[in-house]
Amino acid sequence: MNKRLKNKLKTILPLALGVFLVYYSYRQTTPADRTQIYHTIKEANYFWVVLSLLAGLLSHLFRAWRWNLLLEPMGYHPRFANNIMAIFIAYLANLGIPRSGEVFRATTISTYEKIPFEKGFGTIVAERIIDLIMLLLVVVTAAAFQTEFIVSYLESKGIHPLKTIAVLAVLGCAGLAFLYFINRTHIGWLQRIRQLVRGLMEGITSIFKMRRKGAFILYTLGIWIMYIVMFWLIKYSIPETIDLGIASMLVAFVAGAFAMSTTNGGIGLYPLAVGKVLVLYGITQTAADSFGWIMWTSQTLMVVILGAFSFLYLPFYNRSK
Repeated sequence: MNKRLKNKLKTILPLALGVFLVYYSYRQTTPADRTQIYHTIKEANYFWVVLSLLAGLLSHLFRAWRWNLLLEPMGYHPRFANNIMAIFIAYLANLGIPRSGEVFRATTISTYEKIPFEKGFGTIVAERIIDLIMLLLVVVTAAAFQTEFIVSYLESKGIHPLKTIAVLAVLGCAGLAFLYFINRTHIGWLQRIRQLVRGLMEGITSIFKMRRKGAFILYTLGIWIMYIVMFWLIKYSIPETIDLGIASMLVAFVAGAFAMSTTNGGIGLYPLAVGKVLVLYGITQTAADSFGWIMWTSQTLMVVILGAFSFLYLPFYNRSK
């Protein structure tokens, strides 16, 4: 398989999966169900949706401020506007090509702030590691509330948490072994990879060199609190979900978070995953599906609008460069 075809498949397959899941969701509902879902979405209280959007926007601003803290130890002080626009462009890119946003973000900040790509990308990898830890904390918290429910559900789907953890541990050890080998090799082309890896590692380890570690922790907490708040607020937009408790909402939040990483921006899968969880807690299928679609559509529209604006405005903002 040639490289061009492989790259095309990486773009097309996740998008095709998302489209298929939208079609699958459509086929799983009757005309009466679809009418009810449309009516529920139409009659939703959009005051709470707007508040959810504001919480989502605040999480992105926290991310931009946090990014500056990671770049600071290496001597870089990018303008906040460039940071936030690079982040929105990254989110927009992820809707088209999964995981391409990180590359777009590092390239954008490299172009307009003269930050070496590998160092900028390294800080983004550091962010992803921290965010993965935060997601795991949310998963653990949700599991503490609903241990029996989650374990029985995962096992019914053939997913064994301990096996998953073991696989991740093996992959982590393999990665450390590769870094050890790269640092000691004298092979020409591997030395070029070593230079790139060292740049990445400088970006990743910048987290340990920060002067304002307290601010970094506060911004990280702010990002994840706002993620949960924007999800929580949507429940007040639909009468059937208002009485949902923290335990059920955290489990649904985790399902949505994992769905976002599977297809382009969670297209198709996010509403389906969130809806399936809410049904398990006694919410009607139409109300559960409506919740998922309102949440996903509102946040995606914000990313599309602000991402497109950032893409168009960024060159004008930096016209002197």
